[in-house]
Amino acid sequence: MSYLEHFKLQEQPFRLTPDPGFVYWSKQHARAKAYMESTIWLADGFVVITGEIGSGKTTLLQSFLAELGDDIVSAVVSQTQLTAKQFLQAVLTEFGFNPFDKNKVQLLDMLNMFLIEQYGNDKKVVLIVDEAQNLSQKVLEEIRMLSGIETHKEKVLRIILAGQPELRETLELPKLKQLVQRVRLRFHIGPLDEAEIRAYIDHRLTVAGGRPKELISEDCMDAIYRYTGGVPRLINTLCDSALLCAFADDKASVEFDDIMTAVEELNWKEHENNTGTFAQLQDVARRHPGTELHVTQIEVRTGGEIVSMQTFPPGRIIVGRSPNNEIYIKSKFVSRHHLQIVSDSTSCVIEDLNSTNGIFIGETQVKKHELKDGDVISLGVHELVYTHLRASIDDETPDGEDTEDTQSELPVLSEEPAGRT
Repeated sequence: MSYLEHFKLQEQPFRLTPDPGFVYWSKQHARAKAYMESTIWLADGFVVITGEIGSGKTTLLQSFLAELGDDIVSAVVSQTQLTAKQFLQAVLTEFGFNPFDKNKVQLLDMLNMFLIEQYGNDKKVVLIVDEAQNLSQKVLEEIRMLSGIETHKEKVLRIILAGQPELRETLELPKLKQLVQRVRLRFHIGPLDEAEIRAYIDHRLTVAGGRPKELISEDCMDAIYRYTGGVPRLINTLCDSALLCAFADDKASVEFDDIMTAVEELNWKEHENNTGTFAQLQDVARRHPGTELHVTQIEVRTGGEIVSMQTFPPGRIIVGRSPNNEIYIKSKFVSRHHLQIVSDSTSCVIEDLNSTNGIFIGETQVKKHELKDGDVISLGVHELVYTHLRASIDDETPDGEDTEDTQSELPVLSEEPAGRT
């Protein structure tokens, strides 16, 4: 009897190969997909999606490709350690050409003519580059040039770059400033939080034909979070190994000791996301049931008057004119996704999301800036005032009880969820 039969599953729920049928649409993944879909209806669509190894970028791309209509012509390049000429050849090969006996000028002419022809046939062309963190600066400059191919009305090539976090660092290089100016939207997919891990596991078990709550117990979730850091690929590896351990012991479900046995067999240590001060902050929140750890306060002002004041837990805050943002500002001065604020236990960084009017700290326009307590961010007539709510918790006593002095240093804990402007 296989472990699928044993657990009454129709297919393997935690396989590592990307499968669009198993996509779990976390808030982050849904937003990343929405950004990719925007390349279809934006004539100058150019999107950059980044995420850690195993965060689900490739599965996301496959899901996006599976839903493209007949009026979309797509090419996917995933071998990215190429010269500029080899990259052009790879793109043309994906579009059905045999370009290997052509020089670079001929390659560019072939691609240009192909794009104009597709435009004339009312078809939209999307180029997707996976593993884009491996692209050289010369190839990235070639992509910038390709993004500028246009008719007398509009640009004719939509571009999606997907890669690991190193891609974000590469795009910050001064030599690539012109390329970054072409990028319409950028988004980074972070790890799943503890609530999302439960939902992710339940989703995959349900798709595989199982009964989630009966197969993996609730008391496994904390250990799964601690050893995977919320990275989907690691969650798959650990859960699959735990199912095998439970199957070997003829158990009907996975329990905590099966998770720990799998961790031992995999020779894993706690994930790096769950060590250090950030993990301590999360641990404080876990010891206060029903509360949520808030480390960032944003005060929104318009014309000098306070409109709202909100606090947020560690993570990403999107500010913009779109109602689904964490901070919603309905204003002609504000882009749909104007900026993002990313905070953890030690720092808070603001980043412009290629907004129309930019962001300013004082008189200085910034693209990316580490915020200091009291910084005022200007968006036209609107201001965001940043206050940090973090504090040291290193003085907690070993038995978990806080001394009188230490209690005043604990991070702010709020029973109220983060709201919207």
